[in-house]
Amino acid sequence: MGFDVTYADFSASPARLANAVVERKRARAAGSHLALDAGGSVRLDFEVEDPDDVPQATLTVTALVSRLGGSLGYAPMDVLLQGEPLAADLTVPGGGDLPQDNVFAVPGHLLKPGTNTLEIRVSDKARSMLWLYRVTLDPVRERGRSERARTAEAARDAVFSYRTERRPAHSATASWQAAPRLLLHLDRGEHSLPGQLGWRTADGAESAISFQSNMSDFHGCHRAADGTAYEYRGRLLDRRPYSEDTRNLSASPLHRFRTEEGWGGGWHASHELRILVDDGAAAPLERVTWRDQRGNSGVAVLHAAVTEVAVTGVEASDEFRANQEVAAHLLDDRRTKWLAGDTTARLDFTLARPAAVASYSLTSANDFPDRDPRDWTLYGSDDGRAWTPLDSRAGESFGGRFETRDFFLRATAPAYRHLRLDISRNGGADEIQLARVAFAGAPAGQAFTGYYQRHGEGPIGYRGTPVQTPSSSAPSVSPRIASELETAVASLAETAQSLAALAAHLRKH
Repeated sequence: MGFDVTYADFSASPARLANAVVERKRARAAGSHLALDAGGSVRLDFEVEDPDDVPQATLTVTALVSRLGGSLGYAPMDVLLQGEPLAADLTVPGGGDLPQDNVFAVPGHLLKPGTNTLEIRVSDKARSMLWLYRVTLDPVRERGRSERARTAEAARDAVFSYRTERRPAHSATASWQAAPRLLLHLDRGEHSLPGQLGWRTADGAESAISFQSNMSDFHGCHRAADGTAYEYRGRLLDRRPYSEDTRNLSASPLHRFRTEEGWGGGWHASHELRILVDDGAAAPLERVTWRDQRGNSGVAVLHAAVTEVAVTGVEASDEFRANQEVAAHLLDDRRTKWLAGDTTARLDFTLARPAAVASYSLTSANDFPDRDPRDWTLYGSDDGRAWTPLDSRAGESFGGRFETRDFFLRATAPAYRHLRLDISRNGGADEIQLARVAFAGAPAGQAFTGYYQRHGEGPIGYRGTPVQTPSSSAPSVSPRIASELETAVASLAETAQSLAALAAHLRKH
């Protein structure tokens, strides 16, 4: 490699530099850029280890010419390496809102071992300013390397705090009034900062804002819970990297999600998503929308996360073994089924550990709707002998094949180790069938449902479940291991009782 990652990012203050020492003349920091007046210049010294490894380099100068009153402005520049011109009197497009990437080929023979000098000069004839945003330099075979490193470094400090103001919309006389601090963090693990952000809280209040590229300030709108609309703006107060202490900065929760993306007919593990939005509202966050600075966008609608209760075994009053339509199929996600040759049936489930069930779901099988259960009662038991009714249903039906219906218990149930589904009537057939039965516990944190769309591609499904932290949950174990552990503990307890009885017997004799 001829030289290291090399860039100068003037959107930050102080400027972010890699393999660069910068000197400037008649230039000043102006928020998201460096403003150069007529005759101004920026000199960048960088190190090259082995120029023979670099037959050509790619130089990108991102700049914009400021307006001059009603005109487009005029600020031509020269670009020189070791004093040799790469461009002379170059007129960068002016008057727009977006900086322009100006790309130059740097001949390898201009590079030398040790310190090299790049200089950007603004003509003495300039009538407006040259706004310089950044400079990157890469070996031609690794074009974009420095820009990727720059954006990754910029995204490292991804927890933002803003001083905010609001004023009523469409008011010619209203002044800006101080509003609550805005603290935010949104990270998908892709080293990209938000460009736009919107959110809604459970009381109906919502906001939508857009950021400067360097995150120094934002502008947008806010609608309060009572429907009043406001202009909304903010100025950066503080910026820091994410850490485990970030959750302590706010009274609002920091949401961490284990995510999946839906494409190709299935769900696939994706990056962890972290969301924190605290605008002073008392109501919890309900929805977040965003577009990052690479043009990727997403939506997350938050809702209560329901945890599935682990079932280790099921026994049925009857099952059609000859066709492998057995009760064990009720515990998997495949399109199989359980079939019983009777108009009533009973299913007994053993849980991995006692659990307080909040809801359960039944999935209809592949054919014959008149085999679907219509009436049933769900029971709970500690020992598998004495049963307590938890929920009863009558006259239920399914709208289609392999349809899953959820049923919520009307009252909070105690924790039971055994559950029984007693089906007392079906749709009129001589058999009863189901594809799946599942049980869920009480809500455990927040999950989300939404979509994600990469720049230039179509939208895909996107969903997440809460990341369990060591402080909030015990380490997870599989149902099989949990069952084996409980059996081992019970065996040890019996052994201890036997040893105690033997000791008592020996003491008597």
